[in-house]
Amino acid sequence: MRIARIAHPAGVAFVTVDGEGDDLVAREVADHPFGTPTYTGKSWPWADVRALAPILPSKVVCVGRNYADHAREMGAEPPADPVMFLKPSTSVIGPGAAIKLPPDSARIDYEGELVAVIGRPCRDVPAAQAASVILGYTVGNDVTARDQQKADGQWTRGKGHDTFCPLGPWIDTTVDPADLPITTTLDGETKQSSRTSLLLHGIPALVAWVSRVMTLLPGDVLLTGTPAGVGPMTAGQTVAVTVEGIGTLSNPVTAR
Repeated sequence: MRIARIAHPAGVAFVTVDGEGDDLVAREVADHPFGTPTYTGKSWPWADVRALAPILPSKVVCVGRNYADHAREMGAEPPADPVMFLKPSTSVIGPGAAIKLPPDSARIDYEGELVAVIGRPCRDVPAAQAASVILGYTVGNDVTARDQQKADGQWTRGKGHDTFCPLGPWIDTTVDPADLPITTTLDGETKQSSRTSLLLHGIPALVAWVSRVMTLLPGDVLLTGTPAGVGPMTAGQTVAVTVEGIGTLSNPVTAR
């Protein structure tokens, strides 16, 4: 099942997305996207609605240096334990929304990632039970002001600007995340190409690690790390992240 959040002619709604290719249909969910959905009976062709971020999380939890090749391209050895940080919920935007480059940064990078979406409140989750607390998976871009990240010695400012966490186009509840191709393009040119099987710390281990620190709530998202190939974006370009089996998240880049 694919769960999305849309703007339609009468407002905003959670929907499930049925069909394939040009025949996608958005069916309005009556309540929330957790559990077995019930429907209002309203539906729209996907082409007639605007996709928003598929969820509005209370927390955006991220993992850095979780592919060995990316850790090394950043001048570090792969970490023994997950490197965890947070982005503010105000950084979240949806497909097609503009990534807005702040004027006080000279280098802003794309970082394509697989994203896990939490489906129920949980704490101290054993790795073997991690799948039971995950609603599904979406695509993310951990946009980073690289110069600010390096200057500050910690990552809050460089990772936390408004629009620095595109998510979408929807949440897939059935995909197996173990070995999915992940690709990032900039103006159609491939910049990142890897597979989720190369994550240093897999999703069960990440859920266990994070939930030992904090309670995770329904809708919280976990960005699992980016592979090698990160690089700068400039205003006027378009960045697209594809996780095969889920979909493509595309965003234009503008100056703020």
